[in-house]
Amino acid sequence: MAGNSPYRGGFLALSAVGMLVIGLAACSKQQVVQGECRPVNGADVCVWGETSGNALVAFGATIPVGSVENAPADAPMVWPPVSDAVIPLPEAVRSATGFAVMTVFWEPHGHPPGPYLVPHFDFHFYAIPAGEVDAIDCADSTKPGRLPAAYELPDVNIPQLGTLLGLCVPKMGMHALLGAELHAATPFQKTMIVGYYRGRPIFVEPMITRATLLERRSFSMDIPEVPDRPTSVRYPTSFRADYDSTAQTYKFVFSGLTAAGAP
Repeated sequence: MAGNSPYRGGFLALSAVGMLVIGLAACSKQQVVQGECRPVNGADVCVWGETSGNALVAFGATIPVGSVENAPADAPMVWPPVSDAVIPLPEAVRSATGFAVMTVFWEPHGHPPGPYLVPHFDFHFYAIPAGEVDAIDCADSTKPGRLPAAYELPDVNIPQLGTLLGLCVPKMGMHALLGAELHAATPFQKTMIVGYYRGRPIFVEPMITRATLLERRSFSMDIPEVPDRPTSVRYPTSFRADYDSTAQTYKFVFSGLTAAGAP
């Protein structure tokens, strides 16, 4: 009797649907691809990527508050500047986006121009290999033909160093800044910089004051549309810093990855 039950087919159909849903959920499950870590002021900064199925959907770094709290109040002036950490991004991130390496710089006294003369961190995310970053000497003064809307690429005079064309710093590159911030009379708190060298975009940089990070609050920043970027590089369109009060860390998340010319 049980073998001829009119409900048997329905149960089998429901089972099949259930298995399909489970399978689809497994395929779309988000997973973290852990990358390498480097010590910064006594705490490890780590990079990672996030996948959904076979697609990379985000990448970023985990920044311990300890790295911020323990940052020295003073440091000798060195030129070219020396990074506090150079961290290769995971292969899954490099192959999917073209972004290859993160560098961290602690600026205990900030740097010119005026609004940026406050203690802050530079977090550069480069779409070129670490070797190319290290080779930047600012001998090439070519500026890009176009900048993101509302951005400027200033020539800045630095005492005892001279004029930095396009605010080009060796082992970093040129720095395009939001014009409204560049000409502000008040110190900045956080900003998104777009970097260039040899006339082409090479990095995005959340530049954030120590005071802002010590507020221990989540925040987000806009990432502008970057003209004339390589078609091989998928740029993020969204950035957020998620604060975890239990772990005492920030999770920097770049998402909304798009190729040049994509709608």
